[in-house]
Amino acid sequence: MNTLGYLIQKEFLQIRRNAFLPRLIVAFPIVIMCVMPWVMQMEVKNIVVDVVDIDHTVESQRLIRQIAASSYFIFGGQKSTYSEAMKDIEKGRAYVILEIRDGKYLIAANAVNGTKGSMGSAYLSQIVGGGMARNVEEAWNVECGMWNEKCGMLEKGVTTAENVSTLILYNKNQNYKLFMIPALFAIVMMLMTGFLPTLNIVGEKEAGTIEQINVTPVSKWSFILAKLIPYWIIALFVITVCLLLAWLVYGITPSGPLWLIYVLAMLLALFFSSFGLIISNYSDTMQQAMFVMWFFIVCIMLLSGLFTPTRSMPSWAYMTTYINPMHYFIDAIRTVFIRGGGLHEIAHQLSALACIGAIMAVWAVQSYKKNS
Repeated sequence: MNTLGYLIQKEFLQIRRNAFLPRLIVAFPIVIMCVMPWVMQMEVKNIVVDVVDIDHTVESQRLIRQIAASSYFIFGGQKSTYSEAMKDIEKGRAYVILEIRDGKYLIAANAVNGTKGSMGSAYLSQIVGGGMARNVEEAWNVECGMWNEKCGMLEKGVTTAENVSTLILYNKNQNYKLFMIPALFAIVMMLMTGFLPTLNIVGEKEAGTIEQINVTPVSKWSFILAKLIPYWIIALFVITVCLLLAWLVYGITPSGPLWLIYVLAMLLALFFSSFGLIISNYSDTMQQAMFVMWFFIVCIMLLSGLFTPTRSMPSWAYMTTYINPMHYFIDAIRTVFIRGGGLHEIAHQLSALACIGAIMAVWAVQSYKKNS
């Protein structure tokens, strides 16, 4: 046990004497939490719309004013012909065209940027549909009023549609930052407990200092734990910083138990640190370890549901989520952070993370060749 303590002390001394790592450990979570929630927005805004109004009616002018007042659109102006508006599309000055002719509406979107084109046309369709519904309702009320005056049979306030109400249970303000901040914890853990231990061991290989450990009676378990425990402690510090920044900067606090967030973070740290050690054990140079680690990390991150729903993936891609620890972590931490779920609600994710982390830890120890 004394040997393990001295080895952990050695790791902390190496981290402290490094001119870059202490700054990275402090700056990285601050940058991620203070910058990324503002830019990682899935909402599409600032869509430039050109309008071709052939009718020039009161209804069409009202619709144009609604488009110009929308926070999702930038009104590009009224064009006299569809061809003139299409030139703006071809030159990249507009993304969507709305043509109003004979009471009919044509929406044409630039699909080069598929997300912006599809979302822009969907937003515009909602505005157009809402305007048409109001026009029909007003016309119906006028007709009902005239009939009421003639026959005295209809009551006032007749409408054509029933009222529809929406009840939002979680994230009632529809704040996208509340959805993304818990998932950003995974990115922070990935770097702190994945990349850093990997580069640590490969760096010792290149410097030749690891050979001095190989000739000592230190066991493989002691050596691996000495490499992992410092970064687990750093992970606890980083998660605490992220939680404080979420509260101080955005006023966001977890709805569920705080200790569950730390348990999830440590289980994810167990996986990434073990995975990083496995790659370092099979790598001879730092460049090789960086490329291999980056390849797997990108695949794990993109297939985890961090940015897009996993159910939207093809069936063969969705099958990979069953062995993707980041998917379990993101699903569980959003359940705790947003929905206020407890241990019972995330028992499945906790079990999966624990099993995957244990398998990777055993593999990391077994793959380390002490006498190589």
